[in-house]
Amino acid sequence: MPDSDDSLVLHFHTGIDEISAEDWDACAGPDNPFCLHAFLSALESSGAVAPATGWGPRHVTVRDGRERILACAPLYLKGHSYGEYVFDWAWARAYEQAGGKYYPKLQCAIPFTPVTGPRLMVRDGAGDPDMLRRTLVAGMVEMARRLKVSSLHVTFPTKEEHDLMVDMGLLSRLGRQYHWENAGYGGFDDFLAALSSRKRKTIRKEREKAQSQGVTLKVLTGDAIEPRHWEAFHHFYLSTIDKKWSQAYLNKAFFHRLGATMADRVALVMGEDDATGELVCGALNLIGGDALYGRNWGASEDYKFLHFEACYYQAMDFAIDRGLRWVEAGAQGEHKISRGYLPRFTYSTHWIADQGFHRAVEDFLDKERDAVAEDMEMLGELAPFKCTE
Repeated sequence: MPDSDDSLVLHFHTGIDEISAEDWDACAGPDNPFCLHAFLSALESSGAVAPATGWGPRHVTVRDGRERILACAPLYLKGHSYGEYVFDWAWARAYEQAGGKYYPKLQCAIPFTPVTGPRLMVRDGAGDPDMLRRTLVAGMVEMARRLKVSSLHVTFPTKEEHDLMVDMGLLSRLGRQYHWENAGYGGFDDFLAALSSRKRKTIRKEREKAQSQGVTLKVLTGDAIEPRHWEAFHHFYLSTIDKKWSQAYLNKAFFHRLGATMADRVALVMGEDDATGELVCGALNLIGGDALYGRNWGASEDYKFLHFEACYYQAMDFAIDRGLRWVEAGAQGEHKISRGYLPRFTYSTHWIADQGFHRAVEDFLDKERDAVAEDMEMLGELAPFKCTE
């Protein structure tokens, strides 16, 4: 709690539904769907996020003397490092090999969601936004001290939030993702016209092959999404998890809950077999204020280039049609560059309780940031667009 205003009180909550959706969303704002109360509630009410799965909610609110919520942050007591997409497994091993206990730790994040967005969320007109953000950070650090956990991690904050936390002494980490920018295109052909001839031909061939396999893709939103679509999509999601030898963080209840409470923010690409009418693939996107966020993909069997069509090109078509500026197609994937998705920085910040370990992590991050920046410069040279010089 800052010395400048002793009327502010921090509260920590063991469930998102302890906080009213109206108050939470007044702080979160409407632009990032993952920060909304409905999304976090869907995760918790479905059981995907719970102490039993290693995600113990500890959400933070800042209230004034009238008990009005002025700011909030999504916070979890984590028993592992799964589902975060900013990897600290090596830190955990090093700390435990030195005799420390890395878990539990505190994680300020949107579970299973590598999407940049506000983490230190402030209600419009509530007062000094930076002071309230600093109050949230100071409160989370103090909670980490009281719980005697090893660390606090804030993943995928905005650049402005990152800079504020670094100014408060948290460690900075850079990452990268690949995003597509809608440069005011009137249609997909306008985007293709901006590419080099070779890249343009490659994408056209990919789309032709994807669309000639007897599968029709439709983008569904709102009431057009039926329970059968979520049943099928959950099956596709599990199929992809199995193929990648990965872990299924989300369950069927989550997808149905998402459809019940946030269907107007969902763009669900579903593929139907032309001969049988059977649903055979799907790609889940969420609609933001100025971006379309690609999240999950799956198919009942292998189709050539259908992943690129459903996840990348259909998303670009949708963004152009809706006038959205960005498509964020998830973590990783240098193959996205040739399809117009260019590298952009992502950020995280870290507070380490043990000062010796803090210095070791700080030294590692200094070197890693230089490498990431150099890598970003090299990757930028692979952009498929026509040379403008």
